[in-house]
Amino acid sequence: MTATIKDIARKIGVAPSTVSRVLSGKSKYYTPETEKKVKKAVEELGYQKNQAAVELVKKQSSVIAAVVSSVKTNFAGEIIEGIQREAQRAGYNLIIVYSNSVKSEEQKKALLTVIERPVMGILLLSIALTSDNLHLLDDSKIPYCFLSMGFDDSRPFISSDDQEIGYQATKYLINKGHKKIGLVGLDSLPFTGRSRLAGYRRAMNESGIDISREWIKNGDYSYFSGEKAMSDYGKNTEITGIVAASDLVAIGILNQAHNLGLKVPEKISIISIDGTDMCKIVQPQLTSVSQEFHEMGVAGVREIEEQFSKKGNPKRKQQIIPFHIIERQSVLNKNE
Repeated sequence: MTATIKDIARKIGVAPSTVSRVLSGKSKYYTPETEKKVKKAVEELGYQKNQAAVELVKKQSSVIAAVVSSVKTNFAGEIIEGIQREAQRAGYNLIIVYSNSVKSEEQKKALLTVIERPVMGILLLSIALTSDNLHLLDDSKIPYCFLSMGFDDSRPFISSDDQEIGYQATKYLINKGHKKIGLVGLDSLPFTGRSRLAGYRRAMNESGIDISREWIKNGDYSYFSGEKAMSDYGKNTEITGIVAASDLVAIGILNQAHNLGLKVPEKISIISIDGTDMCKIVQPQLTSVSQEFHEMGVAGVREIEEQFSKKGNPKRKQQIIPFHIIERQSVLNKNE
């Protein structure tokens, strides 16, 4: 049977309130001798503090919840690593809940899992909540912040500039002499997809290139999206360059291009968006728009901490994290 505060008090002959003060570190209410007795009894009885119960009583928490999209992308790991390191540094605990990023009921289930706990804040990793679940999140009054996903309203987020990502990736291929450029794997409805598509269109329009509807292949940022898009383009495609919505999309394109007998970059050039380590473990290595996912995780914990410390008047921020292009081996310079 688990030992309680009352068991400790009974063993050493003090009031339970005194034991509670010792365990809470309120040193002005007990003597050093009493502290020694309590700690000895704690060790002998094997007492363990029920942190969840303490947090419920205090109506506060040292737990941050991360809600992660279950879509099979690979960048979430770097964000979670950033969250974990910063949370550990600050003395917070972390729980991770996975959610289907499309189905409203699955999203609601994941949100309720964390909202019903005494958490200090919620970080949402690239998950496009439905409108009813956004309302559920707002109504919870729990501090929150979206990571790797922006909004065109006042919701707090930490992300790269997605329109600029789409623009710079497309412009990179144009500057290398490509004109027939595909855009593959984006979910074009949420803000992220819409923004990257707008950046792609802006770069093409600035260069006077007419876009064929067949060049844009939507998807869900997965390996399968890239594989299917390359199959749809076919062996005789006019496309010479592709902007891939994620590293997994890029690898799907790369592998299917190989199956079709199309060499990368000689026949098809690929620039990937995300820039995780996966870009370096394939052949040829993928040129990428590389985002600072670890920094997003760190900044997310700090944002929750700031909102939580100012409950009466929290300042919810929108923060843009810089990105950069890393040149590797998957893009042919047609100007040379």
